[in-house]
Amino acid sequence: MRIGILGLGRIGAFHAETLSGLDAVESLVVADPFAEAAKAAAERFGAQVADSPEALLAAGVDGLVVAAATDAHPALILAGAEAGVPVFCEKPVARTMREGVEVLEAVRGSGVPIQIGYNRRFDAGFVAARAAVQAGELGVLHTVRSTTLDPAPPPAAYVAASGGIFRDCSVHDFDIIRWVTGREVTEVYAVGGNRGADYIKAAGDADTTGAVLTLDDGTIAVVSNSRHNKRGYDVRMELHGFADSIAVGLDDKLPLRSVEPGVTFPAGTPHDFFMDRFADAYRAELTAFTEVVAGTRTSPCTVEDALEAGWIAEACTLSLHEHRPVTLAEVRAA
Repeated sequence: MRIGILGLGRIGAFHAETLSGLDAVESLVVADPFAEAAKAAAERFGAQVADSPEALLAAGVDGLVVAAATDAHPALILAGAEAGVPVFCEKPVARTMREGVEVLEAVRGSGVPIQIGYNRRFDAGFVAARAAVQAGELGVLHTVRSTTLDPAPPPAAYVAASGGIFRDCSVHDFDIIRWVTGREVTEVYAVGGNRGADYIKAAGDADTTGAVLTLDDGTIAVVSNSRHNKRGYDVRMELHGFADSIAVGLDDKLPLRSVEPGVTFPAGTPHDFFMDRFADAYRAELTAFTEVVAGTRTSPCTVEDALEAGWIAEACTLSLHEHRPVTLAEVRAA
């Protein structure tokens, strides 16, 4: 098949490399507002260069990968859908929930599959955790803990445009909690602080946050996030039930140091970047997209799924700012 890629920044170039190595992909067509980025990708992967999204879609692509800036996501998703081309788009669907809902309404009923990029759904550990929950191995679930700690904060310009840590970072935890447990979040309470980069506080954001989520069956989920984890990129999940407890991310590259006498775990070099931690997941995610393009599977992460995680982020953002519990029903009605 022939896949188009719009946006050749860090993640777009990474996707181009991954796609070029998949057996199902015969050729790539690439486009980027910065001509040099598209040219470099074309030379590296033997791709055809298009000078606009319209030209790319007219080049006979079977599927479209959107890795452009967030502001461009809605228009590019809709352009792909209108052309009848299956779309893979990095999260978020749009900068605001209002725009995201408009995208959902526009593509609903089109028959064109849209897949949103939440890569943890394709990580082997999270897949195994979901299977364990579905099989009833843990018994009744009572507690979930989900962690995402970045080794260093993103640049000031990124923070200013990100929408905040809950919308940019924690949203991955929110999505994977829903996916692994199969439950919905009904209420949140969030706190946050700033102990590091001044520009994060100046942007009205927090650099370290905690959130307690109440799920619709009474399970309590605790989410911990920070922009400052010098030891590395730490993504983990614990699930505790009445019959068993399991964890995702407890491998030898876990960026955590035990001080217990005689304990040598973890023994490996810590994960230091999300592309390192989730390289296999990204490959599985794009392999799944080629199956969506081929019509052999439905979208594994729909626009609806992405918006559900977005609503949780909205509720946590409001809770942080107003220092109170917030229900999902409240933010949906706002």
